[in-house]
Amino acid sequence: MQFLLMDYVAEHGWRELSRDEQERWLGTYRAYMQAMVEAGVLKHSNGLQPTTTATTVRIRNGKTQVLDGPYADSKEQLGGYHLIEVPDLDAALAWAARSPTALHGVVEVRPVFEGTFLTRNIADFIKPA
Repeated sequence: MQFLLMDYVAEHGWRELSRDEQERWLGTYRAYMQAMVEAGVLKHSNGLQPTTTATTVRIRNGKTQVLDGPYADSKEQLGGYHLIEVPDLDAALAWAARSPTALHGVVEVRPVFEGTFLTRNIADFIKPA
């Protein structure tokens, strides 16, 4: 079963760390990700550019609105993610608990649908009558 581990952190916190602290955290993250690779559970992982680079698009009253910045204004921002494949939710939660993000931010764990609207029967996504 696949799960997405989403790392939410306070972006400003990174800038407040000393160079030595940043190097230590990056080493900790590297070790965490290497452990996932060695366990064979890591399928994909990426970090995200800062929210200052985000653009939000929405349509209201038939008009497209393009806004600078992220959709949500919150204390913590989505900083990256790890797609893992493990037997069950308990295993996914165990990997999330090992994440360095859990020490200073939040790791959201969410199951992933297998396939998409293009690869699955659309009836799988519609509430039964």
